[in-house]
Amino acid sequence: MSTITTITIQRPPLQAAVIAQPRPTTPGLPASTKRRVAIAGFLLLANLVQMISNGATVAGGFEIGRELGVGDIRLSNWVAASYPLTQGTFVLVSGRLGSVYGHKQMLLLGCAWFSLWSLLNMACRSFLSFNIARGFTGMGGALILPNAVAMIGITFPPGRSRNFCLGIFGAAAPIGGYVGAVLAGIFTMFTPWRFLFLFLGLLAAVVSVILWKLLPHESPVDKDGKIDWVGAALGTTGLILFNFTWNQAPAVGWENPYQIGILVGSVVVLSVFAIWEFYCPAPIMPLGIWKAPSFLPLMVSVLMSFMSFGIMLWYTVAWIQIVRNWSVLQFAAAWTPFLFFGVFAAWWASWLIPRIPAQYILAIGLLSVAIANILIATMPAQQSYWVQVFPATILMSFCPDLVFTAAQIIASNSVNRSQQGVAASLTGVLLLYGNSIGLGFAGTIEMQVDKSNENPLLGYRSALWFGCGIAVFALALDLLFVRMEKDVREGWDDAEDQEDILGYISIPE
Repeated sequence: MSTITTITIQRPPLQAAVIAQPRPTTPGLPASTKRRVAIAGFLLLANLVQMISNGATVAGGFEIGRELGVGDIRLSNWVAASYPLTQGTFVLVSGRLGSVYGHKQMLLLGCAWFSLWSLLNMACRSFLSFNIARGFTGMGGALILPNAVAMIGITFPPGRSRNFCLGIFGAAAPIGGYVGAVLAGIFTMFTPWRFLFLFLGLLAAVVSVILWKLLPHESPVDKDGKIDWVGAALGTTGLILFNFTWNQAPAVGWENPYQIGILVGSVVVLSVFAIWEFYCPAPIMPLGIWKAPSFLPLMVSVLMSFMSFGIMLWYTVAWIQIVRNWSVLQFAAAWTPFLFFGVFAAWWASWLIPRIPAQYILAIGLLSVAIANILIATMPAQQSYWVQVFPATILMSFCPDLVFTAAQIIASNSVNRSQQGVAASLTGVLLLYGNSIGLGFAGTIEMQVDKSNENPLLGYRSALWFGCGIAVFALALDLLFVRMEKDVREGWDDAEDQEDILGYISIPE
């Protein structure tokens, strides 16, 4: 295993701040403050691009499905699920690859891979080829996320400059999701949808080239380390097969023998993975981590919270675009509160951390997404946006940041030093994987309830009530079994800052 530390930041937030950080073996800090600001900007843009890509296919999933000739529009869930499926499964190993081969190299590879497959999406003429390309694109996103965070840690010394960058990095999820919806609306309304992926591919390519020029030399923190290739292959294969089975079920049904075969095969592969990790001298996921206090119920709560969040978002899109006949761009406008309240939630999470036990911050996020699911599930077919969609959009915006921030803090306090990186990565995996697998479960419920597609609202409501149910179950797990006292540990000493990025921005040379 590599030498990994985890930064727990008390002020300011957030999501990215608690992803595993490498301790640089050489200073490697750019001498110029201007260059470091430029590096920070393009690292943040690299993460924003992959978040935009994810948000665009959620908002534009139904429209893209129609353009690709999907017979049953309900099967468009694959448009939204294919990217986070592979991103979520490969995040667990991508940080380790950065430790061994260099975070800079893995980040640049991720940007180039993301760019290549985004451009290949333009050439797709079938629904199957499109989703395969999206799955490969997600692998690039998996390489970008943890390695961009690592490069921020390498480029900036501990203190306010680093914390400021990490705080903005964490806000990329709501910002990127919203910008993705807007871009999907613009491109699907005024151009062929393929131009959306041309734009994303070219943008990622430009960012990759600029980062290649700007980033300092970096020595891998564990260049002689080993990678558990067998464990990585077994874990990713098992997770992908399990997810594929559930997202494919709405299309082919459970009466198809190969569906059962794939499901059983995924369970077998995951079981072999668990056995391998038990005996492996350097496992990618030590099984002992699950014995840490509160860790198992915490991880289950995190998975279910993001399953619920993904379900609520997808069926809000379905309700607005299919039942109420809004365009993708109109949906983006309706989703505007998510942007502002999501950024507010990022700040609020950091404000709450030193004031109340983290399990209650987690509970607030779970309760908000449960109520949001109820609001959408109980809507009449036609209604003013302001009555239920508007408050549901506000409530759902609190879920990702509150849950992720609280979960990272609890996990960091639960496990020992050697397991910090694994715990942080696993939480990120569940965030992304939960969004994808949730659509598979919900889509199966929708199709079984409304087999003839004569009453789509009945299927939507059933899926949303399922989303509400798993959020309430996660809330109960959290309140009953997850424990952590207030986080009163010291953060980084601001005096350690060599240069203050805030001062540089406010008082230019």
